[in-house]
Amino acid sequence: MALIPTPTKAELAILRVLWDRGASTVREVHTALASARDVGYTTTLKTLQVMTAKGLTTREARGPQHLYRAKHAEQQMQRRLIRDLVDRAFGGSTTQFVVQALASKRATPDELKEVRRLLTEYEEKNHE
Repeated sequence: MALIPTPTKAELAILRVLWDRGASTVREVHTALASARDVGYTTTLKTLQVMTAKGLTTREARGPQHLYRAKHAEQQMQRRLIRDLVDRAFGGSTTQFVVQALASKRATPDELKEVRRLLTEYEEKNHE
């Protein structure tokens, strides 16, 4: 499987819009971003063009407009980013990553319950 490119902060903001909205025109992406970021339309267009060249998005012609889609699912991209973070910041130690993640922000009781459930599920799968 080909390596998924790492998006920049601006590219990740656009990917979030595409994951939330689905296929969107440049105008739709720009409008969605405008409330959170002070960025021009041409910057949004150029960023989407670069993202398509990098393999982060796909572009489909629909009449005079182009529809952009995220090329990779949100969960797939999150896993890619986590792998990169674990490798770079924690020397590949998943344990250190989890410990620091839980220490850096208080988890809710429901989140802790989900973490426990996932650990149990993981253990069961790896001991069969």
